[in-house]
Amino acid sequence: MTRLENMPVPPPIIDVAGLRRTYRVGAYEVTALAGLDLRIDRGEFVAIMGPSGSGKSTCMHLMGCLDSPDSGSYSFDGEDISHLDTDALALVRNRKIGFVFQAFNLLPRAVAQWNVELPLMYAAVNRQDRAARAEKALSLVGLAERGHHLPNQLSGGQMQRVAIARAIVNDPLLILADEPTGALDTKTGNEIMALFQSLNRRGMTIVLVTHEPEVAQFAKRILHFRDGHLVSDETNNDVIDAESLLVDPITPAAS
Repeated sequence: MTRLENMPVPPPIIDVAGLRRTYRVGAYEVTALAGLDLRIDRGEFVAIMGPSGSGKSTCMHLMGCLDSPDSGSYSFDGEDISHLDTDALALVRNRKIGFVFQAFNLLPRAVAQWNVELPLMYAAVNRQDRAARAEKALSLVGLAERGHHLPNQLSGGQMQRVAIARAIVNDPLLILADEPTGALDTKTGNEIMALFQSLNRRGMTIVLVTHEPEVAQFAKRILHFRDGHLVSDETNNDVIDAESLLVDPITPAAS
């Protein structure tokens, strides 16, 4: 047996079985997830699709430790986190997961550098290390010269790249992106997807929620949800190279 064959196989980033989540709306119960089984391995780029009420957002909330299931198991990086309390889930989020949202969610009175440093502040990283890591993350998304700009001094695409820098500054195991191109025009959206693809080629695991089939085509695997069920799980054999669509490609800086 070779040394490579003898090495332990790392656990999947996400491994869920029988995951259920029900919400009460007035006098009614609404089943958002009805027994989800799903595995996502390291280095995957997965798109989640489905109509409103299909369960895709609930799935992302559970993956991101923003909510807890009613039943079923959820292992994250080999650890069962199904029944962790609120504080323990917050710790997993801060150390292992990066989030990117449609609305950017930047602090309007904080410059880009400080916005990116925010997760490091919560992690009690010292000021010098925070600054160095934030600068590196901004450089990685092509904004090395914009660290001292306020959000209102940036374009929509630049604000989303700041949000991506914030998501990766802690070197997370997983990036969760919720409609990250929804507030952007097509050209700028393609720039953001080119950046995600570049990060994925560096080994980052990315799960993207979108209602746009065109955006899902940038991912390597596409999941379709309907009525709380995962109805299809397909390998995308026709992945679009987002950078090939750009007139002026945005290439992240070398690490």
